[in-house]
Amino acid sequence: MSRIEVRQPSEEELRDLGVFDWPIWEKGESRFPWTYDEQEVCYLLQGRVTVEPEEGEPVTFAAGDLVTFPQGMNCTWDIHEAVRKHYQLGEE
Repeated sequence: MSRIEVRQPSEEELRDLGVFDWPIWEKGESRFPWTYDEQEVCYLLQGRVTVEPEEGEPVTFAAGDLVTFPQGMNCTWDIHEAVRKHYQLGEE
């Protein structure tokens, strides 16, 4: 099983990936289980989240982070500050 990857992309990389054309997802403070049926890449516009995978260490990320979640991962999302993110599902 792959792990969650978090990094701070450059503006150029965001443009090259077409991030700002991806759909937007929003959710308030909450905690819930989630399973990734396919890979997801997301870019947080606002918020702060800790994702706790069933296997591996919890990962915290926030606005400005580009995050990749592997296909098949089961986890729990803990949203500390309301989230607004662009996201893309599936392989690029």
